[in-house]
Amino acid sequence: MPTVTLNKTVFEELVGKKLPLDELKDRISMLGTDLERIEGDEIEVEIFPNRPDMLSEQGFARAFSSFIGVKKGLREYVVKESDYNVIIENSVSNVRPYTACAIIKGIQFDDEKIKEIIQIQEKMHVTFGRNRKKAAIGLYPLNKITFPVTYKAEDPTKFKFIPLESNNEMTGLQILSQHKTGQEFGHLLEGKEKYPYFIDANKQILSMPPIINSDTVGKITRDTKDVFIECSGFQYDVLHKCLSIIVTALADMGGEIYSVTLSYGKETKTSPDLTPQKMTFDLKYINKRLGLDLQEKDAIELLSKMGFGYDNGNVLIPMYRNDILHQVDLAEDIAIAYGYENFKEEIPNVATIGEELPIKKFARKVREILTGLKMVEVKNYHLMTVDDLNTKMNLENPLIPLQNALGEHNHLRNAILPSLIKNIRENQHNEFPQNIFEIGRVFTKDPNTETTISEKDHLAMVLCHEKTDFTESKQVLDALLTSLGMKYSIQETQHTSYIPGRVGNIIVNEKSIGIIGELSPDVITRWGIQVPIVVFELDLEKLI
Repeated sequence: MPTVTLNKTVFEELVGKKLPLDELKDRISMLGTDLERIEGDEIEVEIFPNRPDMLSEQGFARAFSSFIGVKKGLREYVVKESDYNVIIENSVSNVRPYTACAIIKGIQFDDEKIKEIIQIQEKMHVTFGRNRKKAAIGLYPLNKITFPVTYKAEDPTKFKFIPLESNNEMTGLQILSQHKTGQEFGHLLEGKEKYPYFIDANKQILSMPPIINSDTVGKITRDTKDVFIECSGFQYDVLHKCLSIIVTALADMGGEIYSVTLSYGKETKTSPDLTPQKMTFDLKYINKRLGLDLQEKDAIELLSKMGFGYDNGNVLIPMYRNDILHQVDLAEDIAIAYGYENFKEEIPNVATIGEELPIKKFARKVREILTGLKMVEVKNYHLMTVDDLNTKMNLENPLIPLQNALGEHNHLRNAILPSLIKNIRENQHNEFPQNIFEIGRVFTKDPNTETTISEKDHLAMVLCHEKTDFTESKQVLDALLTSLGMKYSIQETQHTSYIPGRVGNIIVNEKSIGIIGELSPDVITRWGIQVPIVVFELDLEKLI
């Protein structure tokens, strides 16, 4: 978790109240943060990853001031209209396709404020921005920029500028190999034919995100009073949330927020929009979760201590809060405001005995049977690539992608078989036969669940050697289900992953619980395997 060092004098001035040291330590800890130390004029606090809005003196003081009752309720920030314009060219669509921007005017910068800005930018990069992959932030002195600014991408050998902390002009490609920051973050542009950059109307390059600013027009100094801010990345909503956190912190430094018009071809956006989000308030749910009996007026008071507003049954959530996704998040904040120390300890009046889940008992029995058949159990990750889940299996199934994946394994698996076949592919240097199985979780879309995602336990088995065939896989299935005391049948079917005539649905009690078959040569070849493979996969929850 990120640790920030706050200026105690600045913090207390922003809070609007100076607490005795012991009370200050207690209240900081009860806010839901981990106080590391208070020494002299420094406060060191560990911030949980779900609260990036608290990674600065301004953000932390805003939350703390509400919590102790000095400045409660929703903070309102005014965004003034302006004629500043940023043009986003289509050339960035395959690199970092989005940006969110703002102008802040009237800040009297000094060494302390510059230090504060550097800290929030660095901490946001590491946490919210996932080391600049998810979001990268740039700040520039406004007086050195001529609008409109253009965000575009080009061959990195065809544009050049002087990067921050350098005296030499370099091409985009040279920056990645010769500049310290370029070497550190160059992997984020690795393999890209074009690199993105911001350039103003006078053809001055502002920066090459997510790597580095220009030394000429991208450095904040004590003479700076107005700044241009941009966040670049892959999802506009994420960037706008990041921008909201930064501009509200700068507004609390004394700056005025001005909007920027973003031109995405025929579509335009006005950034930032700090209008609070609304969430319907379910008091019954809150009381049930917390074991309280709060009245509406009590809940509204507690919400105000956490910086929320309230309007006719709706909670007003400030734009800089990115962690409020569900009623349970409101319940957590109300619990913090109520005070964990105020919850009464109770011993339940019901005695219960812990018991293993039936599905776990059943799975253990299945393991015992399959290992008795000299099969080896494996365990795989739930994340795979689209190529492994669909392309190599000759399928076009709908998949569930991760929103903020850090690597190429960015989809939840909807079957276990691709994981097992991948195990075979990566172990071809070992001798055959390779007979393996896995009991694990799979994920499919289901609009009837709260999350729209259904999670189930499956069993999959793979036999792989030169003489294996459909009959052998059926023998394993027969041994398993007979040992479980179940009668079954196999109903011939068609499936693009299997050889026609050698694939069928497994039927138990007139219900299909899985599939069994011999993989087609096309599928095996796509995986780069030269040995026949027979398989079956069952829905354990249906089977039990």
